[in-house]
Amino acid sequence: MSGGTGETGNASLTALHYESSTKQHMMAQFQEVSKQSSLHPKPAGLVLQYGTAGFRTNAKHLDHIMFRMGLLAALRSKKTKATIGVMVTASHNPEEDNGVKLIDPMGEMVTLTWEGYATQLANAEQDDLLTALTDIIEKEAINMSHEANVFVGKDTRSSSGSLSQAVLDGVSALGGHRKDYGLVTTPQLHYMVCCQNTQGKYGEATEEGYYNKLCQAFIQLTKNASNCTDDQKHLSIDGANGIGALKVRRMESHLKKELHISLFNDGSKGKLNHQCGADFVKVQQKPPTGIQMNPGERGCSFDGDADRVVYYYTDSEGQFHLLDGDKIATLISTFLKELLTQASLDLKIAVVQTAYANGSSTRYLEDTMKVIVRCTKTGVKHLHHAAQEFDIGVYFEANGHGTVLFSEAAEEKIQQLAKNPSADDERKRAALLLQNTTNVINQTVGDAISDMLLIEAILAIKGMTIQQWDAIYSDLPNRQLKVKVLDRRVIDTTDAERRAVSPAGLQEAIDSLVKQYRQARSFVRPSGTEDVVRVYAEAETQESADDLAHEVSLAVYRLAGGVGGEPKLLH
Repeated sequence: MSGGTGETGNASLTALHYESSTKQHMMAQFQEVSKQSSLHPKPAGLVLQYGTAGFRTNAKHLDHIMFRMGLLAALRSKKTKATIGVMVTASHNPEEDNGVKLIDPMGEMVTLTWEGYATQLANAEQDDLLTALTDIIEKEAINMSHEANVFVGKDTRSSSGSLSQAVLDGVSALGGHRKDYGLVTTPQLHYMVCCQNTQGKYGEATEEGYYNKLCQAFIQLTKNASNCTDDQKHLSIDGANGIGALKVRRMESHLKKELHISLFNDGSKGKLNHQCGADFVKVQQKPPTGIQMNPGERGCSFDGDADRVVYYYTDSEGQFHLLDGDKIATLISTFLKELLTQASLDLKIAVVQTAYANGSSTRYLEDTMKVIVRCTKTGVKHLHHAAQEFDIGVYFEANGHGTVLFSEAAEEKIQQLAKNPSADDERKRAALLLQNTTNVINQTVGDAISDMLLIEAILAIKGMTIQQWDAIYSDLPNRQLKVKVLDRRVIDTTDAERRAVSPAGLQEAIDSLVKQYRQARSFVRPSGTEDVVRVYAEAETQESADDLAHEVSLAVYRLAGGVGGEPKLLH
């Protein structure tokens, strides 16, 4: 499912053609933009940055941004001659925030250059908006007479209605066609955009089409589960009081009782992401408020826009066990590796991790499963990109955001084997399982609903309990700390953020500290958003991990310009 849109062309010819056909169109459209824009004025002096999560801040400051992202999406659509998506959400942020993300033609995140344009357009003062637009149109040589098609979706926040309307206004101001999907999860909108631009090859660009594709694949997969009891089919879901809860309800009828769901935090009374949701569970290391589960039962939590999922259970001693993105990636890649072996398919499978992945998971994958492990910089973009380099690429961030990518060649080989009349039964069964896996997973982006269905199918097929899954490997104890510094840019890293190149002496200090502990590892990296340096340490015992993290924090404080008091020891 890799692939993109060509953006090259004969520059001089394009420029000439662009001159004539664009001028008249632009004049008329710009008058409309000017008129509409005055209804969505920018507060003077407000500056926001488009990051990995798009724009995200208090909803009061976003009206002008939404209108302008409608404009930008229309330009991106004219440029790529494809449908573009705009999602209004702030994911796991509190209820009073909101945000917006653009979705490129294959359902992937918008390119780096266009992230820059988003920031430029968002921050142009009211009187400079047309100049900023013209600048983008000229730089990209966009033919303004091309039509624009934009899909818009929103989450359940109270501010999402008026903000998504502002996006729709922006698209219309440039004469674009718009389709308002209303309430959808973020991954559903990514899916719709991809279906539309592959002319239905990836699926049908409707909500029903999404449920049909995923649930049919899930039902086909679970047919391979021998004698699953009703107990084993039961799952408790924490919907984070968000959009994911609504959509799980819509999907239930499609599952034909193959999965028995108890839904908690369904939005009927609680506040979005408040003491619930994947982020809360991961950070607090405890079950969400409002969920009732017996010891040993499986539970999972979505985040606010349902693009991440984490699993957990409580044991008979009342001890909480979290199964995060590392554990999920391990379960999925082990399952796929076994199927490839059974199918005798020579396909390269890799797990893409960041430096934050627990050392135990890396060791298990490399040494026991003999799976390639690739480490990249933090951020979904980097993971997704690296996963595209393999026949099958599995990636999950520890926070539970991730998916599986199959190359076109891999899908082709799997299909051929599934259809091959002379293949023996075992190979064929494995190929059919692989084929259904490609359909149950949302390959455009991390998707809590789709990931959950795949995990549930794997546990059923393998006849595995959550405790057995958890026991595949034991996490090394670890600790994450933050050190406030004057300027985070003094820290520069290499080797997928695992080694510090500057300031001088820091990496040597870390190396000598790590040598003092068993099974230890530590790295530091600048935060992407604030002047702090993030410190990660793991070691054989929790005490060692805590001590190592503290000592590395001190080294950062002394060598990288720490501010405030020296970091204090945790004990």
